Amino acid sequence: MRHTIDTEHKIIEELSLNHWQPLSTLLYDGWVLRFAKGYTKRANSVQPIHYSTLDVHEKIEECERIYASNQLNTIFKITPFIQPDHLDQLLQDKGYGVVDLTRIQIRSLEEIKEPVHQAVQIDEQLTTAWLDHFCRLNQVNDLQRETTELMLDNIRTKVGFISLLIDGQVVACGFGVIERGYIGLYDIITDANFRNRGLAEQMILHLLHWAKKQGATSSYLQVVANNAPALKLYAKLGYSEIYSYWYRVKE
Repeated sequence: MRHTIDTEHKIIEELSLNHWQPLSTLLYDGWVLRFAKGYTKRANSVQPIHYSTLDVHEKIEECERIYASNQLNTIFKITPFIQPDHLDQLLQDKGYGVVDLTRIQIRSLEEIKEPVHQAVQIDEQLTTAWLDHFCRLNQVNDLQRETTELMLDNIRTKVGFISLLIDGQVVACGFGVIERGYIGLYDIITDANFRNRGLAEQMILHLLHWAKKQGATSSYLQVVANNAPALKLYAKLGYSEIYSYWYRVKE
């Protein structure tokens, strides 16, 4: 049973890397270095998830040189699957602080409530209109918008870009990515003037039903541990934590 759980966790970690694409990657002795012009830590960090054979201290220094040459901070994503497994302690000893403790949560798609708010649109191709709303709601500037568009275009599996409307106005959006029977949920955002009305829940229910029709059987998401409203919402929707991760950033 333990092996099965570990295997599922590793699959979800792979999916999360596939579903939030950087602009480029560099494979370095089993570590995946991701670059996206500094837009989000997830897409601009070292993912030490595979075998590691070189001296770990030299590897860390080389990563620091590579990210510095790209005008980026060196950030490591620390999951239960890091290689070598004492890397987190090494980074702490080298002055790397912990940032953004994040929960990975999953739920089955066997029983999903029917949404009641029907004014939603799901596009399976990225559109300029959806991107406009996404950038407005997330306060993404013009430079980040270009990066975001390239990152979203890099996703190679089925994507559903959802918009929720009230009186013809898009007040919430997000997207889900389907791969290997899972739908991963990303950037579920509601206009500040329309929050606390259950709109995020309605969007998620629509995305889960859409994914189920595409053959998905489970869903996962990532939520920062100090985001109490989101944790409350996801618990209400039946999500439960399976593992957590955090980032190490040089202080």
